[in-house]
Amino acid sequence: MGVSIDVTKSKMQEQELKVLKERLQAESDYLREEVRVSGKFDEILGQSKPLKKVFQKVEQVAATDSVVLITGETGTGKELLARAIHNLSRRRDRVMVKVDCASLPSSLIENELFGREKGAYTGALTKQIGRFELADNSTLFLDEIGELSLELQAKLLRVVQDGEFERLGGPRTIKVNVRIIAATHRDLADKVKGGTFREDLFYRLNVFPIHVPALRERTDDIPLLVRDFVQNFEARMGKKIRSINRESMRLLQTYSWPGNVRQLRNVIEQAVIISDGEQLHLQMPETLGTIASVTLKEAEYQHILTALEKTNWRIKGPDGAAHQLGMHPSTLHSAMLRLGIPAKPEKNDISS
Repeated sequence: MGVSIDVTKSKMQEQELKVLKERLQAESDYLREEVRVSGKFDEILGQSKPLKKVFQKVEQVAATDSVVLITGETGTGKELLARAIHNLSRRRDRVMVKVDCASLPSSLIENELFGREKGAYTGALTKQIGRFELADNSTLFLDEIGELSLELQAKLLRVVQDGEFERLGGPRTIKVNVRIIAATHRDLADKVKGGTFREDLFYRLNVFPIHVPALRERTDDIPLLVRDFVQNFEARMGKKIRSINRESMRLLQTYSWPGNVRQLRNVIEQAVIISDGEQLHLQMPETLGTIASVTLKEAEYQHILTALEKTNWRIKGPDGAAHQLGMHPSTLHSAMLRLGIPAKPEKNDISS
């Protein structure tokens, strides 16, 4: 009596288990790396009007699967914003996957994004799952997207449009469901005009743009950030900082901060290190004016700030800053709001 066994179903299940095992291993490796590099900032701190507008946009788009393009200067916290969007989305139960497009050469970024088959090129001794595949049913954060080569932009466009790609050296088309958040400190519209960024990709990415304001545009948040940084560093260093003098806080709120929140954090860390007592001793960074040319906006900021300091922050009247600058007081007030200059320096007690 013959016995016939259908092994087709068994083999399919075996193959599915193998694929799942590979993906779980890749995700485990990625999570270990994320734990190692994360933790620079635990959350986005701020209550200023410019930042509240950003939070409002985050809440509007988080629950959707729309592509988000985050723009802003270096050090403003674009990755933190991407994480906030992911954590408020339906995909929050899966890890958000990140690729830094500026840190690797084009050949390696392609490998990171799309993965490879064993033997795809010399030295490819094993199969590797790419970040798009790893981010299936989750979020992929493409940091510094403006640094991608035109060749890679073309391959990325296909995934953004159709959710399809092939691993390097592989004939099989892989379909994924990935929510894309991209970030850049570049002006992508200018790069499109200059021919270094694809126009079609720009419009695919620019579905829901969010601009993160520079620190000098939200100076009301500086006392809150200073307090948080001080508390973090004093705990690590076994110190107790109870106050910062008024002049130091004024300097912090009137400095232009070309490195934004990241630079402020470094300055506070240095200050905690050199402080012996309970008062924070501050060493402001040297101005970059002698090294690099300032923008028109920065020049306007400093010009208005100088006039305000000379007039003891008086705006109206013959002895006011508006008169010195040859401006109407309402025009000066509007310019101050636009540039993020507070009407008066904030109180500076950081005692807990």
